[in-house]
Amino acid sequence: MSTTTEQLGNALENASEPQPCKLVIFGAGGDLTRRLLLPSLYDLAVAGALPADFQIIAVDRAEQTGKDWAAKLFSLAEQDAKDPSAEFSCPHLDRAVWDRVTSGALYLSGDFTQADIYTTLRETLGAGNVIFYLAVASRFFARIATGLGQGGLLKEGRGFRRLIVEKPFGRDLASARELDGVLRAQADESQIYRIDHFLGKEANQGIMIARFSNVLFEPIWRREYIDHVQITAAETIGVEQRGAFYEHTGALRDMVPNHLFVLLSLIAMEPPSSLSADAVRQEKTRLLQAIRPIRDEDYVPGQYAAGQIEGKSVPGYRSEPGVAADSQTETFAAMKLFIDNWRWGGVPFYLRTGKRMSGRRTEINVVFKKPPYALFNQNMDDPRIGNVIRFLLDPVRGVSIDFDAKQPGLEEEIAPVSSRFLYDDFFRKVPNVGYEALLHDCMAGNQMLFQSAETIEAAWRAIDAIVTPEAPYPYKAGSEGPDEAMALLERDGRRWIPVK
Repeated sequence: MSTTTEQLGNALENASEPQPCKLVIFGAGGDLTRRLLLPSLYDLAVAGALPADFQIIAVDRAEQTGKDWAAKLFSLAEQDAKDPSAEFSCPHLDRAVWDRVTSGALYLSGDFTQADIYTTLRETLGAGNVIFYLAVASRFFARIATGLGQGGLLKEGRGFRRLIVEKPFGRDLASARELDGVLRAQADESQIYRIDHFLGKEANQGIMIARFSNVLFEPIWRREYIDHVQITAAETIGVEQRGAFYEHTGALRDMVPNHLFVLLSLIAMEPPSSLSADAVRQEKTRLLQAIRPIRDEDYVPGQYAAGQIEGKSVPGYRSEPGVAADSQTETFAAMKLFIDNWRWGGVPFYLRTGKRMSGRRTEINVVFKKPPYALFNQNMDDPRIGNVIRFLLDPVRGVSIDFDAKQPGLEEEIAPVSSRFLYDDFFRKVPNVGYEALLHDCMAGNQMLFQSAETIEAAWRAIDAIVTPEAPYPYKAGSEGPDEAMALLERDGRRWIPVK
């Protein structure tokens, strides 16, 4: 193994040891805590990566004890563990390990919009290392950060104090700046950990390793060889019970400036000068700052209508709970953008995300240019895409390389073939919901997998000027999206790689 590979692997997996600490969870009774935080802490404990003297302080409105809270969440985790479609799927959930994670958990009942809870927290915590996790609706981020700051809970002296903020980081450029102003007024930038679970997923972390530790990829990772890049994050589920939230957000703001731009930065950023958090995040920011203003005609919003998913009829978006009957909120967003720098000048990047699509798939497809001369009498107008490096991220995880090969026989017939590496074929499967590495790194003080304020601002600036059409284009549930999204590529002589 090369020194570079070892360095990258160590930086992503074992940068430093997590420190003993207390984890204060605001919103401890919520869905995020139930589905992701507690299962991730459980996975860390199974792996022996949870620090000694770890303690949870659960904060929420309901009246209960820490023991009752932990038992309730264990019961819910058991249900999730038996569901193969759940993010946390572990048929042999070990109660002893769960109890080790929640041992000594304290539960504080209170209203985090009032000063009393911060006084109680200060008296409860005392000195030592503390991480505050805001597992609440984004409208409470500023209020909680201010309460912590005014209560003296973010002052570092006899131990670190860190603040984890979930996405969305604002709803546009102005609100993101406003939130950042509040956070930085109460804490130093080194204390703020802006979390996007796309950066914690194993396959997504592997993109940097694939690019920067293999001579195979990096020399051809440029405009001279690459025709275009497609980034897709498709879901088969609808908005479920999140209609009221989604009505005020939509696919563009919910997915593009965070999840899709995370993937864009990983696939297109320049090699960092080192593996320090500052160096890596600086290159991601530079990449996003180089995005050319997106033209109105290069953006396609869509909204799903009634249709069928896996043979079952599903309702349209406007029939979902909490959604207005005349809603103009988009559930699908596609766009074409350009990055104005020396590596990518002139190469189009096509991004799309949507709900109720024909399949569940997150992947990056790097499509190479066709040969300049048809030596083997290939049909150069063949609409099939030739050489493609596909980063498979979810639910299948791995890398696939598509190329042409000779078909057996007497004639020089060419057929497309694929060579594939899948994580589950090469490595032992380890339970992972995407938060394990992020929680581990926060306990260790490593910010590389977290977003900087500058990166977030660059992402919002890239989409803030998009003018949304009066109404999103309809598409049937179970389809590839609206026809207008197909036309976005077809007018360039290209086509989307199918979701299924």
